[in-house]
Amino acid sequence: MSRIEELAQSLGRALGGTPEYRTLARAKECADDDREMTRLRNRFMEIEESVQAALQRGEQPASEDMERYEAAMGELQALSVYQSLVAAQANFDRIMQRVDGAIQEGMRSGAASPIILTS
Repeated sequence: MSRIEELAQSLGRALGGTPEYRTLARAKECADDDREMTRLRNRFMEIEESVQAALQRGEQPASEDMERYEAAMGELQALSVYQSLVAAQANFDRIMQRVDGAIQEGMRSGAASPIILTS
């Protein structure tokens, strides 16, 4: 395994141990276990497929499909389990943005370094 892959695995382990990741994992589990969430998610995906199919054919989606789409999205967003999932994902995304920024900074520093490291 290369040094970069080892560092990536180490970073993954560190991220997996953060409270934000554990909260996100619990929120996903709760969402998967919630029957109402599953029912609405499946209904939403069914409607979304119909809308996407119309768009791929170059057609305007039927107005009733769009109304059902918006209604299903509204019902889904109203669920507390969905709101918890979205909040947990947003918190973890903030961590990942900071990680990405640190990686970018490290790459800039590495590119500017006159020392070449081999693995």
